[in-house]
Amino acid sequence: MPQYKQFPLADTAEGLTEADILNWHVKPGDEVKVNQIVVEIETAKAAVELPIPWAGVITELHVEPGQTVEVGTPILTIDTDPGGAPAEAPSPNGAAAAPTAAPAAPAEEEMKPLVGYGSKTVTAKRRARKESAPVAAVETPAPAPAKGGYVPLAKPPVRKLAKDLGVDLHSLAAEGQVITREDVQRAASGAADEPPVKPAASSVDTAGERRVPIKGVRKATAKAMVESAYTAPHVTEFLTVDVTPMMELREKLKKSPAFAGIKLTPLAFAAKAMCLAAKRTPDVNASWDEENQEIVYKSYVHLGIAAATPRGLIVPKIRNAEQLSLPELAQALSDLTDVAREGKTAPGDMVNGSITITNVGVFGVDTGTPIITPGESAILAFGAIRDTPWVVDGEIKVRKVLQLALSFDHRVVDGQQGSQFLADVGMLLSDPASAFIL
Repeated sequence: MPQYKQFPLADTAEGLTEADILNWHVKPGDEVKVNQIVVEIETAKAAVELPIPWAGVITELHVEPGQTVEVGTPILTIDTDPGGAPAEAPSPNGAAAAPTAAPAAPAEEEMKPLVGYGSKTVTAKRRARKESAPVAAVETPAPAPAKGGYVPLAKPPVRKLAKDLGVDLHSLAAEGQVITREDVQRAASGAADEPPVKPAASSVDTAGERRVPIKGVRKATAKAMVESAYTAPHVTEFLTVDVTPMMELREKLKKSPAFAGIKLTPLAFAAKAMCLAAKRTPDVNASWDEENQEIVYKSYVHLGIAAATPRGLIVPKIRNAEQLSLPELAQALSDLTDVAREGKTAPGDMVNGSITITNVGVFGVDTGTPIITPGESAILAFGAIRDTPWVVDGEIKVRKVLQLALSFDHRVVDGQQGSQFLADVGMLLSDPASAFIL
């Protein structure tokens, strides 16, 4: 007999409450294997591909691409015994989808952890189905793309509310617009002052404006930046550095066997300099613990690299960067940025950093006043390297010059400490041989 199971949205990262459905890799009728990728979602941190823990045949997809789904919400139904006799499949809210009797189902079933999610157990809950005599179906079918050729976007609880109140979701929004609980309640009350329907997301109205919902990485970044700006008292210091010796050393090292096949960028030198300078000024690598009223000093450097991606700004980490040689650090930077641009950075790789560097120079920008990554105490902005007139031994010469900017949390880092760290980084970049004295 067919065995229907519902696949709930799992918590792919600590504290995840919701995610956006990006793309389905399966459709009803598809046969799947254990741990086969079935859907791609976007969390507040990154895009993640979810495997399914069972083998069988997909019978129904409960959400559409573009919808925001809460953790624990069933997103598909699978028949794990497709060779059995026909039986009714559970609907997303646990009620029978057909007016035929069915054996009672367990009220709660445990889903084993998915590959790569650690040991956390996700429990998908649903109401038990009760046996009953055949009666006329009382539930309305799930929204279908009959009107306007699209399925309205709404969370499952909002869909249920609309069904209970007899509200047609097609009447509330244009294609691409997400319908809220308030929209449904307003329509059900028949309020005369009901506001006009907003333009569809990503569409252009007559005024030439384009509106895009704030969610995913962009929403998380905005929240984190506001939190950082209004909780940590920022101080920013600037330093202009002649990095001609560093650039000359870079050209020599690029020809060395140790760097064969490795992309050696100026950012690798800056990353190495930060790790060395942090040993002398550990305060910049510390964090403020508001809850316990403690400053946490770290013996490791989990170096954050601010990376621009199609989905927005993310900050993946190079773990224990202080233990890496220059070639290893250069390779780690290359690997990290490649993965980030593809949108494949794992959520766990973007938490628990200790200090961050942002390369604004790659955009041709000289410097800026970067905002500290929440949970850290300092961030270094690395500017563009330019040919600049520079005084050397009393004579003006053309040199390779860049600007550095260090923002730090003044609760943890005093001006003297911030200045010392910035000066050390500048010294290491202007004279790489000075690494031996730090």
